Amino acid sequence: MLFSSMSFLVLFLPVTLAGYFLLPKALKNLWLLAVSMVFYAWGEPDFVVIMAASIAINYGFGLAADRFRDNKYGGRIVLILMTFCNLGILGYYKYMNFFVENVNRLAEKEVLAPTAIALPIGISFFTFQAMSYVIDVYRKNGKVQKNILNVGLYIAFFPQLIAGPIVRYETFSEQIKDHPVTISGFRAGVHRFLYGFIKKVLIANTMAVIADYIFTLPAAGELTVGAAWLGAVSYTFQIYFDFSAYSDMAIGLGRMLGFSFPENFCYPYMADSVTDFWRRWHISLSSWFRDYVYIPLGGSRVDSRWKLVRNLFVVWFLTGIWHGAAWTFVCWGIFYFVLLTLEKLFKLPEKAKEYKIQWLYRILTLLFVMLGWVLFRAESLGEAALYLKTMAGFSAARPKVSWTLYYLWEYRWYFLSAALASTPLAGRFLKWADRENPPKPGEDSPGLAGELVRLTVHGGVFFLFLLAVSELVMGAHNPFIYFNF
Repeated sequence: MLFSSMSFLVLFLPVTLAGYFLLPKALKNLWLLAVSMVFYAWGEPDFVVIMAASIAINYGFGLAADRFRDNKYGGRIVLILMTFCNLGILGYYKYMNFFVENVNRLAEKEVLAPTAIALPIGISFFTFQAMSYVIDVYRKNGKVQKNILNVGLYIAFFPQLIAGPIVRYETFSEQIKDHPVTISGFRAGVHRFLYGFIKKVLIANTMAVIADYIFTLPAAGELTVGAAWLGAVSYTFQIYFDFSAYSDMAIGLGRMLGFSFPENFCYPYMADSVTDFWRRWHISLSSWFRDYVYIPLGGSRVDSRWKLVRNLFVVWFLTGIWHGAAWTFVCWGIFYFVLLTLEKLFKLPEKAKEYKIQWLYRILTLLFVMLGWVLFRAESLGEAALYLKTMAGFSAARPKVSWTLYYLWEYRWYFLSAALASTPLAGRFLKWADRENPPKPGEDSPGLAGELVRLTVHGGVFFLFLLAVSELVMGAHNPFIYFNF
């Protein structure tokens, strides 16, 4: 089930909210777990068993981690077994087909029989959440849950189940006990959900139509330089607004139900370095790898450059393969490993600041990110190479400037909206319009003109929401990219 679907808007969400607010406090968590399992089973009923197994297994490992966390060897054994079980399940469903395919390719014959293993939606996200529970209990960053239903709610909670943000157990543990809903919190949650819904349907879906069309053009015949760049720009906008919109809606839904989720994006295309980009993009995943992989390996505080390079390689190889079972994702991860290693070893951001060329380095960062998205989007390494070759000007296709300009003009308002919404300007304006409290003593009152602007903003948001709903009713292109991971 998609957040940006009519079944969710007119059926699932109203029923969920009605049940939550009508039931007594003692039954609220049970209700949320029940509707979360229904949410997951809506399109994937066969995989509910996998979800239930993950809950049961990690509930047991949580109890064991709590019991043996003061035992050096016992605690380590628990963590090793937990990691093996969780990654084993993830590896089987997500990477078995990839493994079989590559073994047969290396052997140049069918050594292993091809498999038909379907990928459970969101398995990468809820697996990492489950691992976070056990690790945080072991580290004493959260109290163990004796009630398996609470563990189930943490792992399967529907707002962030499918595509994050990846919520740490230490963030969620206290909220399980008590998550009161306030009027202001509910209103803020509704606003956040609406913003995400609009971003997804009106911007991400439109950019997807352009990107999907261009990326399917034959590189040898029809793909021109201008079209290739237009496709790259479109996909750069698509993946940001698709994924950040989902996070917005997840955070908003959490607020409606009294839960607070961490922010997952902070205007990543405004980053002044590749390192800064990954502080702003998919923050919950970056911090997960940092705290559970990079720092335990020694992080940056190691006694040699080789160990630093090793740590970076491990993290970014895992980051790449986490996104998908394909060599394009592996190479995408290695691509960022190279960029980040160069930044750390040669202190490139600091030198850019020293020579006062931060603006140039910011442009280069955005260019590298865009090139990385081409690799991420391509179906194969060969396709990615041809596409990047075309972007570099090596295209056999005849220039069709009028065609590229036509698309730019036809979708000019969408590109302009995407560009503005990628900057803090739009966010600050909406935050100002959403303020809940009156001005403090000494602060300037917005006055009548300011209140009229606020009303206009809210009216505009409501109009855009209705427009987005009409797009869905008419059958607009509406997948979520990160559902594949």
